[in-house]
Amino acid sequence: MPLYEYKCGYCGETFEALQRFADEPLAVHPKCGHGPVERLLSPPALQFKGTGWYVTDYGRGNGRTKDHTAETSKPAAKAESKPESKPPAPATT
Repeated sequence: MPLYEYKCGYCGETFEALQRFADEPLAVHPKCGHGPVERLLSPPALQFKGTGWYVTDYGRGNGRTKDHTAETSKPAAKAESKPESKPPAPATT
């Protein structure tokens, strides 16, 4: 059942009400007995952040998962850097 947030126009109190989707919105504040009350929009409790869902985010059926971090966390082999040797300049006479 969804949890809706309301604000009373008479007393200014913000309150929550558990209601079914099919229920009519509240018209009277249950605490003070006055109205009108306004249903507020609030952010959902569950937020998805990041770049998305990947097949590697879930376990496999046999209980083992492939560790993709081991492949990417290995340091790259450093190429030996050799100073470039230039051929000697031709002698001018």
